[in-house]
Amino acid sequence: MIIGPHSAYRWARPGALIALPALLAPVAVILARAGQGPLLLPVLATAVIYPVMATLLLRGRRDAAALAALLWTAGLSVSIIAFTRRDPASMERVVLNGPAYREEMFAYIRSGIGREGDPARFVPQHALHLLTFSLLSVGSGGLLGIALGAILVGYMSFYVGALAAGGGAPGTALLLGWPPWAILRVAAFVLIGLCLAEPVLFAARGWLGRLPAPPAGPRRPWYLAAAALLVADIVLKLVFAQAWAAILRPCLVP
Repeated sequence: MIIGPHSAYRWARPGALIALPALLAPVAVILARAGQGPLLLPVLATAVIYPVMATLLLRGRRDAAALAALLWTAGLSVSIIAFTRRDPASMERVVLNGPAYREEMFAYIRSGIGREGDPARFVPQHALHLLTFSLLSVGSGGLLGIALGAILVGYMSFYVGALAAGGGAPGTALLLGWPPWAILRVAAFVLIGLCLAEPVLFAARGWLGRLPAPPAGPRRPWYLAAAALLVADIVLKLVFAQAWAAILRPCLVP
C-alpha cells in the first residue's frame, strides 16, 4: 500500500495542518544549525512544508495551502532572525548566500548606493528569481520551488538578524528589516507556486490510480493577484528604497 501525503495527514484537521509547518520551521533551523551545512536548511525547511502543502492542494484547499505557506515563511524567517541575532557567526555557515547578501545590504544602507536602489539592476534580478522559481515549481509539483523559496527567505532573514545584531537600533532592525515590498514579493511567489504545483500533483495522484479533488477554482485570479503584488513590489521599492536605507542606517554602529 502506498502512503502519500494525503493519507499520512488524513487524521489531521485543516487548522492543525495549516499551523504545522510554521511550528516545525524552528526545528528545521535548529537541526540545520546543528549540522552546520548550507544545504541542510533549504532541505529541512522544505521537508516541513511540502507534505502539508501537497495534501491541502490535493484536497482542493488552495486557500488553506496558501495560508500554511505564508505562516511557514513567517516561522522560518523569525527563527533565522532570532538565531542570527544571537550568534551571527554560527549562522554564516548555515544560510546559503547569507554573508554575501548581508554585506551587499549593509553597504547599501551605509551609502544609499547599490542594487537595492537601482531598478536597472534589481528588476532583472527579480525577473530571474521569478523565472527560476516558476520553472522549478511547474516541473516538480512545487517541491523545488519551495526549496528555492527557503533559500531566498533564508538569506533575507539572515541579513535582518545580522542588522539587529549590529547593536545600533535592534528594534528598528527587527521591525523594518523586512521592507514591505519584499513581503509582497514573498506573497506573490506563494500564490504563483501553488498554482504551478497543482498540475504535476494532480497528474501524479492520477498515476497512482487515485482521483484527486478538483482544483480549488480557476487559477487566473491567483495569477492576477500575484502580478499585482509584483508590480506593487517594484513601485514601492522605486519610491521608498532610498528612504528605507536612511531609516535603517542607525542600526549599523559606525
